[in-house]
Amino acid sequence: MGIIIPLLLILLSSIIIWKSSDGFDYASSYLGRNLTDGVKGATINAISSSMPELLTTIFFLIYLKDAVGFSGGLGTVAGSAVFNAMVIPALSIILVVSYGISKSITVSKKVIYRDSIALIILQLALIGILYFQMLNWLGGLILVFSYLIYIFYMFYTMNNPNLKSEYVINLDKSTLDNSFISFLKLDFYRAIIGNKKINTLNAILLLLVSLLFMGGSCLILVWACELIGEKEYNFFGYEGLAGLNLPISAVAIIIAAAATSVPDTILSVKDALKGNYNDAISNAVGSNVFDIGFALGFPILMYSLLYEPIILDDSIQEFSINIMLILLFLTLATFIVLVSSKKIGKARGIILLIFYLIFIIYILTSVS
Repeated sequence: MGIIIPLLLILLSSIIIWKSSDGFDYASSYLGRNLTDGVKGATINAISSSMPELLTTIFFLIYLKDAVGFSGGLGTVAGSAVFNAMVIPALSIILVVSYGISKSITVSKKVIYRDSIALIILQLALIGILYFQMLNWLGGLILVFSYLIYIFYMFYTMNNPNLKSEYVINLDKSTLDNSFISFLKLDFYRAIIGNKKINTLNAILLLLVSLLFMGGSCLILVWACELIGEKEYNFFGYEGLAGLNLPISAVAIIIAAAATSVPDTILSVKDALKGNYNDAISNAVGSNVFDIGFALGFPILMYSLLYEPIILDDSIQEFSINIMLILLFLTLATFIVLVSSKKIGKARGIILLIFYLIFIIYILTSVS
């Protein structure tokens, strides 16, 4: 019974992350409305849907400190990267086929090559940083700077911007509640903007409010992951026996990663069902680039500047490098699945899901 409390906390945090990300997505989509398809998916969509990974990694480092906190952050980022690369494209493909929208999807090879190559370079950089124990300001700066180069390249090569004079979200006015009720429902768009016209000022306010609630939910998630990994815990006087007794990195790879990937999943599936296949796939892969380059690099940079460099013991270092090598292998496998044919059908989606299942089984058996 003790495991129920942490699971309920994880469920609560996932719901708040999901609802907060909706508001964040509306605001960021308005602010980035003039970006072309593919670029928007890999930047605005990817960053907005990956904010939970960034916040969770920061809280892992602040809350658990040093090597243990870093392992939780790395687990979240690595697990989320595998989830994004395998599950999100698979679900997008399978749902498009299942709903009869199309028998397959077609994604620009340029988008796949661009995002996959950037992701592989960042993964190799992180493996090097882990191997040479460079979890300091320099290692963090390398990751962040590499991500900024990727962003600059996309904006520099962006052609024919899809300029939009207006950005309109149609809401059913009969269901509009007052701001307080909308806040209670975690419907931040209706609470802040309602039936008014969205503009830069209220979009920024929506962005900040969504980010505040998202941050709180990520803190709850980190706490829940710590509880579920312990053999025994004390929850406000209640002595719980979770019975899992797992290292925080394993809990983060499986649970925190899936919880923080909820926004990525919803956003990509929505894009796929609308026929925006480039954005659906580039959001998933672009989120991984953001996760490794910024969501991991920035916390490493800030933590080492404010406190001290992160030193991993041999077991955590070995586990971290192994996870990144597996992630690199799975990235290459996904890349081959996506580029080996002009059209991506249901069978390839199922293959990606099998890859993810194998990954989860490996994690569970390696820490048992």
